[in-house]
Amino acid sequence: MNSKVIFFILSISILSCKNREDLTKVESKVSNNFDQYITILGIAQDGGYPHIDNTEEFNDVKEGKYKKELVVSLGIIDKQKRKKFLIEATPDLPEQLAMLDAGHLQHDVIIDGVFLTHAHIGHYTGLMHFGREAMGSKGINVFAMPKMKYFLENNGPWSQLIDLQNIKINSLENKIPIDITENIKITPFLVPHRDEFSETVGYLINGKIRSALFIPDINKWSLWKKNIVDEVKKVDYAFIDATFFKDGEIPRPMAEVPHPYIQETIDLFKNESKEIKSKIIFIHFNHSNPLIHKNNKERIQLEKEGYRFANTEDVFPL
Repeated sequence: MNSKVIFFILSISILSCKNREDLTKVESKVSNNFDQYITILGIAQDGGYPHIDNTEEFNDVKEGKYKKELVVSLGIIDKQKRKKFLIEATPDLPEQLAMLDAGHLQHDVIIDGVFLTHAHIGHYTGLMHFGREAMGSKGINVFAMPKMKYFLENNGPWSQLIDLQNIKINSLENKIPIDITENIKITPFLVPHRDEFSETVGYLINGKIRSALFIPDINKWSLWKKNIVDEVKKVDYAFIDATFFKDGEIPRPMAEVPHPYIQETIDLFKNESKEIKSKIIFIHFNHSNPLIHKNNKERIQLEKEGYRFANTEDVFPL
């Protein structure tokens, strides 16, 4: 059976699904047969897991109690057009690019483009691997908002990447979509965050049949001009900030690192149907968040209610 026939059958399967639970089953069974899709390349907050100054976590990973988690990144693949993109340039970029190359799409370009959300360490510092000390790449397309672009152009060592033409900065504008292939478009939108060096954006990703929201970092939902419940209802997947589970989770004032706690998010969605809740895919877990672990009881309970949790190598058809 050729790929076009498979795609037609799978598309009919999706259209005939009665609810989100059915859609989830289709994803898990046939995702790799789709021509366009998102894959999860990391789920952890900027510091990764295990985290610096946490020897116990390193021992837990070494002993097999928990698994290492890479920093949050999405891969976007269009096999039909033979294009692949990253959202975020994390410190784990080499491993994440290798995952895309070995498991999804291999061609003569290591990556067709990298989209950045903001200038915090887990989201752009992987660009260093394109430099002369490592790959020495030529003309890697990097997509950035105006302040992010200015930051890279006017601060070393990032400016050297531009001077040596290791990377090429492509400008993004708030709410202006761009077609990354004939089948996929991506739209940046501003969100409130600790914008010390750049603005912060989330992304709306539109494929041929499905759409996704990606907001790994935001201060609080109440500070956003949009209503998160309404925005989730508009898409098929919503990969949203799950940095912390609840207040008091880390031994310093949490106002210094504002994020919507998972408890706050589920409170906003408590009156919504299981179908709506299942659109939410929590991502960007701080090492302190107990829900980063699959066997956590509270996570299991939330999954029963419909909420979903990102796992590295998950695939979501577009």
